[in-house]
Amino acid sequence: MPEFIHQRHKPPAPLERPRELVVACAPLRSNVNLSRVVRVASCSGVTRVIACGTAKVIDKIARDGAETIAIEIHRTLPPVLKELKHAGYQLVGLEQTNHSESLHTFHFERKTALVVGNERAGLTDEVLALLDRAVEIPVYGLPYSYNVATAASMALYEYCRQFPAG
Repeated sequence: MPEFIHQRHKPPAPLERPRELVVACAPLRSNVNLSRVVRVASCSGVTRVIACGTAKVIDKIARDGAETIAIEIHRTLPPVLKELKHAGYQLVGLEQTNHSESLHTFHFERKTALVVGNERAGLTDEVLALLDRAVEIPVYGLPYSYNVATAASMALYEYCRQFPAG
């Protein structure tokens, strides 16, 4: 029987074109959550993360993501979302609302800004009013929603599944 050798940490798959995906974070309470969002964004080939408020990226958690992503810090989210919308991005909030669509059947546009909310308060009414669409991840137990970094990971994975080449 031939010997089978496992290779760890394969190099990243090259993208045919840059991702047209931006992650925009409402003010998060936890530096750990923001750092995890940055890490998964980097793994997904995202090159731009917008963070609002006072949370800081922890390099040890974000790992190489802190070096490969342009992280922009803004005081509040609405002016940034208006700029993104003007630049042609579809604004998709990751939030449970009475009009949100299931991530299982949601089709992202290539040029998307994924907007994630605060761990406790979610997205404000002002931000929700700016969104083009809202997507939610079905929950089958308690609590009623996933951790913000976990939910962002799931949504980013689904975007990448829909646009594997960039």
